[in-house]
Amino acid sequence: MNSDTKGIKKKDMVFQSVDSLQPVVNVINEAAAALNDKNRTIKESSIPEVLAGALGAGIGGVGSFAALYGLGVVGLSAAGITSGLATAGSLIGGGMVAGVFVLAAPVAILAAGGVGLASHLKNKQLQQEKERLYKEALAKHEAIIEALKKEADADKERMDYLQSLNILLQQAIIDLKNDLGVA
Repeated sequence: MNSDTKGIKKKDMVFQSVDSLQPVVNVINEAAAALNDKNRTIKESSIPEVLAGALGAGIGGVGSFAALYGLGVVGLSAAGITSGLATAGSLIGGGMVAGVFVLAAPVAILAAGGVGLASHLKNKQLQQEKERLYKEALAKHEAIIEALKKEADADKERMDYLQSLNILLQQAIIDLKNDLGVA
């Protein structure tokens, strides 16, 4: 696996932070639960809306794992998050006098160095987590495909459940592969 992703710009990545990987973790955990309980269906799932949305969209109908996962998720809006961030930023951005800025400049320069180091460490952690989840998603995807074959005579609810996991894992693998620069 190519651990050098300098060729891929962060803005072009599907998963730009460790937090953005949580939905992949959720799907991998759900796949593990599905494999451990042959009676489990979408109804018993911890992410039923996501699974139903994935099943409805099918493969190829959605451009990314995040879009596929988001089909059934209701939560924080981008507008809500950005307005909150903008409000927080205005607390330090407004009304500063030039003299305060001059006095604060050495602190700002040191802080920028710390931010650069923290950013490098975060990127390394993100890279390692993507690699780990990529391997885990591949293993779970193969296991779900096996379960689809072995349980071919299972009822429709179970087969729909396994197929929805198959779709989500397949898309997660595609997006992780892209972010990792794997050919």
